[in-house]
Amino acid sequence: MKTIVKWLLSAAALLAVAYLYSGVQINSYGSALIAALVIGLFNMVLRPVLVVLTLPVTIISLGLFLFVINALMFWAAAGMLDGFHVRGFGAALLGSLIYSAFGILIDSAVERLFLQK
Repeated sequence: MKTIVKWLLSAAALLAVAYLYSGVQINSYGSALIAALVIGLFNMVLRPVLVVLTLPVTIISLGLFLFVINALMFWAAAGMLDGFHVRGFGAALLGSLIYSAFGILIDSAVERLFLQK
């Protein structure tokens, strides 16, 4: 149940990103659900591999290169899906930052929701 709630809220966060920032466009809530799923899968499967492969660059940049990796995951998901569009890498970077901020809030809220009995 916790995973489903987090997924639904992540889709709502994508819609909020599209509303707040014109560089990201989402056609419908259904598109947002699919995009949230794809971004989650990318972050679960591809992101750890990219973090390990780019470890020297990440260390030299004091961790700032992780923002680039997040933007690449966001941009790649938009490139694969029809109802989710990102205007370019800069838009992907800013969109992924906003989406990550919402993700932190969602994680906190979901943990509090499911800790109470």
